[in-house]
Amino acid sequence: MARVRYGPRTEAEIAAARTASSKLPDIWSTGVVALWESDPDAVAAVLPPPLKPTSRPLVRANISKVDLPGYPLGAGSVAVAAEHGGIEGWYPLVMPMTHERALIGGREVFGEPKKLGEVSVERDGLVVRASLARHGIAFVEVRGAVGGALPLPEPAEKVDFYFKFLPAVDGHGFDADPVLVHCTRNEKMRKLERITGDVVLRESMYDPIADLPVRRLVGITIGEKTTDQRGRVVERVSAQALLPYIHQRYDDPQQILDGPPEGSF
Repeated sequence: MARVRYGPRTEAEIAAARTASSKLPDIWSTGVVALWESDPDAVAAVLPPPLKPTSRPLVRANISKVDLPGYPLGAGSVAVAAEHGGIEGWYPLVMPMTHERALIGGREVFGEPKKLGEVSVERDGLVVRASLARHGIAFVEVRGAVGGALPLPEPAEKVDFYFKFLPAVDGHGFDADPVLVHCTRNEKMRKLERITGDVVLRESMYDPIADLPVRRLVGITIGEKTTDQRGRVVERVSAQALLPYIHQRYDDPQQILDGPPEGSF
């Protein structure tokens, strides 16, 4: 009988897949990063406990093209500065990805708020335009002109905060207490340039980043970098405290209750 592909993999196949994933070469991306100060009350409002605001109400948009072997990937995020347990980092609100493969590991393993979307990074000479779009709306657009090279920073460690959870089968809360994940990234740059330009936030009911207005633009850069990442669960969090923020993960919170009609299988 021919092999049934939905059947179990052997221990050797599982071990080989794990080994292959642990030996990935450096993957470089070209990305635009915009950093701005926003309204402190707005930044504080989007942070689920136990995350807390930092001393500056910063918002960061990261818009990248990633040179993945076999196919290019567009990857982006919009995050706000946050603090937990004395560690300062970033809490991403939305992370558009152009391929499903990039969604699965991030959402299921780390709890990243990834969604399918359109990610664009274009450079024509010194002119740069980058955007994040979903449902036909470019809700973040960065545009400007390259103003010159910047000194390369030393390799740095950065932390993102994620909440990993499963909505309850019966539609009430979660199946288990959610967990807070610290995701640590080691970042290395090989090129960095300054951009003189602006950030445009457009109204979107699905991705309301416009609620975090640009009060003061800190800076825009374009660069080439490679990162690796590792995550760890740092604590279980209150289900009741997180539940009011669950809508951040979905275009329509009701969709988590959209089970198939009875008898449809």
